This record gives sequence, C-alpha cells and structure tokens, in this order.
Amino acid sequence: MKPNLPMKARLLCGLLLCSLLTFGQTERHLIHKIDSINNLAINYYDADDIVSSFTLFNQAMHISDSIGDNYGSAVANFTLGKIYLFMHEFDKAESSFNKAISISENTEDNYLLASSFLNLGELFKYKYASDEVVPYYEKAISYAEKDNVRDHLNNEKGQEVLFETRLGLASLYINNDHLNKALIYLSRAEENLANQTNQSYSTSKLRLLQGKLYSKKQLYQNANVKFLEAARLLERDNTYDSEEKSALLSEVYKAISECYAKLGDDSEAYKTLLIHNEYRNAFFNAERLRQENLAKSKFSIENYKKVAIEANNQRMLQQEKSDKIRNVNIVVLATVFLLTISLLTMYKSYASKRRLSDILKERNKLLHNAKDQAVKSSELKSNFISNVTHELRTPLYGVVGITSLLLKNNDLSEKDAKFLKSLKYSGDYLLNLVNDILQIGKIESKKIKLKHITVNLRVLIENLVNSFDYRLEESNNQIQITIDKNVPEFVKCDNVRLSQVLINLVGNSIKFTENGKINVKVKLLDIVEDTVSLRFEVEDNGSGIPKEKQKLIFENFSQLDENNNTNYQGTGLGLPITKNIIELFGSTLEVESEVNIGTTFSFELNFEIDREAKIEVRETHISKGEVIASNKKYKILVAEDNKINQIVTQNLLQRENYECVIAKDGKEALEAHMDTNFDLILMDINMPIMNGNEATKAIREFDTSTPIIALTAADIEQVKEDYKVFGFDGIITKPFDNYEFFQTVSEHIERTKTIEAETIDINLKVS
Repeated sequence: MKPNLPMKARLLCGLLLCSLLTFGQTERHLIHKIDSINNLAINYYDADDIVSSFTLFNQAMHISDSIGDNYGSAVANFTLGKIYLFMHEFDKAESSFNKAISISENTEDNYLLASSFLNLGELFKYKYASDEVVPYYEKAISYAEKDNVRDHLNNEKGQEVLFETRLGLASLYINNDHLNKALIYLSRAEENLANQTNQSYSTSKLRLLQGKLYSKKQLYQNANVKFLEAARLLERDNTYDSEEKSALLSEVYKAISECYAKLGDDSEAYKTLLIHNEYRNAFFNAERLRQENLAKSKFSIENYKKVAIEANNQRMLQQEKSDKIRNVNIVVLATVFLLTISLLTMYKSYASKRRLSDILKERNKLLHNAKDQAVKSSELKSNFISNVTHELRTPLYGVVGITSLLLKNNDLSEKDAKFLKSLKYSGDYLLNLVNDILQIGKIESKKIKLKHITVNLRVLIENLVNSFDYRLEESNNQIQITIDKNVPEFVKCDNVRLSQVLINLVGNSIKFTENGKINVKVKLLDIVEDTVSLRFEVEDNGSGIPKEKQKLIFENFSQLDENNNTNYQGTGLGLPITKNIIELFGSTLEVESEVNIGTTFSFELNFEIDREAKIEVRETHISKGEVIASNKKYKILVAEDNKINQIVTQNLLQRENYECVIAKDGKEALEAHMDTNFDLILMDINMPIMNGNEATKAIREFDTSTPIIALTAADIEQVKEDYKVFGFDGIITKPFDNYEFFQTVSEHIERTKTIEAETIDINLKVS
C-alpha cells in the first residue's frame, strides 16, 4: 500500500491545481460579463430606458458581489443612485452613492468617488444647511483634481466633474448670499469651460449663475448681459434634452424679466415674462410626461423585483444542481487547460492593443476639439474687441465733435475755453487708448500694411507738435523743432504710422517732463539717387529712465515705478506699439537715458523722394487745421441714425459753407436722393431699416456718378477692404480728423465736377 501513497498525493495535487485554474478562468469570464452588463445598462440609462437599465445594473451588482468584483459593483451602485435620484427616491439614492463611495475607496477610482460626492452634494443642497453640504463638494473637487479621473470608457472626466462641482458650490453660495465665495468658484469654473463636451450648454449654465451673482449685487445691467448670452446659447443649440432645455430657458427668462423690472423697463420685463411662461409650460408638459413615464417605470421595477425574487429562488435551486456537476466540469476543463491559456494570452494581447487604439483615437479627438476651441476663442476675441471699440467710437465722435464746435465759438470765456480744452483732451486721450488696443491686435495678427503717400515732413511734424498745445500748457514745457535744411521737402511714406510714432514719443516725453524742454530733430544721413536716409530724435530733459528698466518699457502693459511717473500711469502700450511700427518700417527704436538728466528716443528710416509731385503738392497744400474753401455751396446728404452724430456732422459742414440734409436711415437716404440731386453722400454703414451697404447698392442702380463716402466707427480690416464692393468711393473712420474729413469730401466733389466738365466738353466737341 505504501508505494501507492505518493501517486495518490500527486493525483490529488493535480486535481486541486486544475480546480484553482478553472475557477480563475471562470472568474475572469464573469468580470468580463459584468463589464458588458454595466456598459449595456449605461446605454439604456442614457436612452431613458430606466427599467432595462435598473434591471441590468441589479444583475451586474449581484454578480459582482458574488465574486468580489469591486469595480463592477461600484459602477452599478453609482448608476443605480442616479436612477433613484431620477425617480425622486432620495433615501435609496443616498444609500447607493454611499455604497459606491465605500467600494471605490478600495479600488481608488477617482472618477466614481468624485462623481458620487458631487451627486450627494446636489442631493443635500436643498435638504441640509450649507455648512453640512459644502464638505461633499470639497471632497468631489479633491478627487477630481487627482490624476487618472476616467469613466468606464476610459474618457478623461476630471475637468467636467470639476466644472459641475464648482457650479454647484457657486449656486449654493449665491443662494446663501456668500457672494465673494461664489465669485471665486465661478472664476474657477470658467477655467474648466474649454474642456467641456457640450460647450454651449455648459457656457449657458455658467452665464446663468454669473447673472444671478450680478443680480444679487444689484448690478442688473451686467446680470442681463449674462442672462441674454445664456438664452442665446440655449436657443441656438439643439444637442441636449428638450425638457432640460425648457427648464433652464424658463429660469433664464424669468431672471431676465426680474432684472428688467428692477431697472424700471416694464415693457421688456413683460415681454420676457411671456417667453418665460412659454418655456415653463413646455417644461410642465414635458415634466408631466416624465412623471407618467416615471410612474410606469416604478410600476415595472416593482414587478421586476417580484419576478426577481421568484427568479432568485429558482436560481438557488439551479445553483444546487450546478454544484453537483461542478466537479465533473473541473475535470473536463482541466483537459483543455493549455489551450485556454493560449487563447487568453492572445485575447489579452488583442484587448490591450484595441484599448490603446481607442485611447489614441480619443486623444486625437480631444486635440481636434482643443484646436477648434482655440480658433473659436480667437474669433470671439476679435469680434469682442471690434464691437467694444465700435461702441466706444460712436459716443467719442459726439464728444470730440461737439467739443470742437464749441471751441470755435468766440463768445467763450477763458475759463469755459479751458474746460472745453480739457474735455477735448480727455476725449482725444480716450480715442488714442481705443486705437492703441486695436493697434496691438492688428500688429499681433500681422494685418498692418504700410502705405506710400506723398508727405511734407516739415508740415507733418509742425502739425502734430501743434496738437500738443494743451498738454504743453499744463506741464509748462516747450517744444523745439530742428530739421536739417537739406532734408527733401516731400517724401513717400505711411504718414499715419509715422505720425503715430512721433505722437507717442512726443507724448511720452511730455508725460515725464515738467518745466522743461523737448526737441524734435530730423537729421539727414544720406541721399542716394531717389532715396533719402533720415534720423529722427525726440529728446527731453525730464526724469529719465533707469538702465535696468530700459528694456522693460518696450513690453506690453509695462510701467515705470509710481514715483517716476508723476502725471499718470497710462496703458503701457504706447512705446511697445511705437517699437513694433518702427520694426514694420525695417528699423529699430533706440533709447538713451540717464535719471534726472533726460531721455532721447531715436530711429533711422529710408524714404523715397517724390520729386515729380513736389510742384503739385506745393500748389494744393493747405496747412492742417484749414479746409479747402469753396466758392460754390455744395449740397451734401448725411445718412446717420445717431442724433448726436447728426448734430456734429451737420454743424461741421455748415460752418464750411456746405448745405446739409439729414437722413436717419438708409431707406430715407435712398428716397431723399431720388427726389434731390446731391453733390456728395456721407453714408453711415450701421443703420436700422436699411443699412449703408444696402442703401448704397440701391443708389448705384440708378446713379453711378455721385460720390458716396462710407462712415463707420468700426475699425475692421474687412470693412476697409470691401467698401468698394458695395459702391462706396471712399471710407472715413469715426471719430475723424476735421482736416482729413474735409480734404476727403472736397477731393471727391472736385473730382466728380472735373469729370462732368470734361464729359460736357467732349460732347460739345463731338457735336
């Protein structure tokens, strides 16, 4: 008997090993089955098939519990919690989320932990005091900020959970009047906005809360801006549930109506309240259907539970039978052990490669989305700057224009004249600020192209220096102009950009100099054939710039210390813009400075000498500030919807002996020109009823000769490039320089009259 004992022992060990291996294979099969059931159940949940989803999640949970699959059980409990929350069974929802948290802590699944705490926070927000609810949101944030926050499909969800959690906290704090804390979390949510799957819907929720915050602060205008943006985004996007959309739109329009009521605009408050009622009724109808479906779902789930109990009893009986044949199955499975190992190895390799491929596809999708968002952000930035500057330029035109008209009144007292000069200086300063902001954007987008126009350098410098009279008087400074006598009188250059450079440099010198002297110099370096090399210098004896800060002043928005800048800080854009423009000319801006001694800015430029245009320019040249006199009283039609702008433009024209007729929109301008022949039309582009582009097209159908000049406060390159397409002969940007304005008007009238006279002469000769 003894020789047989080792053989029995070896046989027993072999059978035990086969049993363990077979059980391991069975367990892996069940885990795969659990994942499949969970994925299918999630799909049913997303499709609002609550009963099917509930049934499958219960199956997955039971199988997971039977083999100790923590992840499968956590996923099932988490989604069951969402189902119970949907059915308003809040106690069961709380229990399911807590189970998901307890299980997920063992698996370190950051996504399930963060999402469960977030849902508990939303569940408790209207049940408990805020100090009891906040910890749930904070725990959600702590897990969402960790690495590897991924859902069951391996999608990165950290930014989405952070966004929703921060919105929840902000809403909680707004409702409890903790507005500063709410502002912090809204700002942080803004940082997560770019990574949201549904940009429009997420943005609308954020804008709604921002509007509520402003409303709490009684900033009703700012609140309505946010509410209206939320409404626009919601109404434009059709990618989400209509019931949820109706509920949110109802809330948004109710908030808009309340803001209008606070602002005293009862008409708009009533209109938006009607819209709120429409969306509220739509929501109530959808909610009624949802409640009916919910009742059906609850009934079906109760039936499922009864069937499940019976099925469980049957399963227990089946399990007993299954246990009896399990040993037989172990022996059978042992025979195919090697084959199973090989197949599993191949499957794992395939699954790993497929998962990696899916991850790469998802990453590529995220990259494409990020690129699209960056392009949209850039377009929004450009449109925002264009719209804001348009809104600023329109009132600025009225301020600067009316001030200029008042300054020409000889009956003004010295005190009133001084006040008006201060007002005009402030308007000009604000206009320069708007232009500086636009300039930075254009330079960054490389949209600036230099022009080549015949310029009298001496007159240009004298005129721009004369424009600083008020600032010189205020700072008690003196300016001297020194130009080499051999400098050519006329050159071709971009006079606007050159003027901007010199204005910025002279203004900077005045800013840092008091009771001092400023010298603007133009030195001749060389003349080769038709090209002249000049050196420009702007020198002052002001406070100077420390050597360690001489590079810093050319960076955007940089400033010297407050002690060195006694007048005002400014925007910090003047010198950076000047440097960039000079680089467009192909040169370099240099600075030499010593503290308490002074500063010299210099640069060198090459210009083409305009010898042929010299005589013509001499004959037609008029100093800046004067306008071209006209013996004949020409009739001009001004199409302008802004009443202040109408007053300014009409008074300017009448002062220079022009007859002026006002039309308040494009349609009125068209009708006026049909009835009366005008010598020139000034057409604002943005007008109600019929805009300037449409009116000009209509006029050109029957009149191709009368000059039409476009007026616009929008400094958009596309407008400047396309104005001729609509039939305009020229374009003037508001607020305009009076000299350039009248030069443009006079040139177009004279050109048209000359062409008409030549045509008459030709016809007479032919006849």
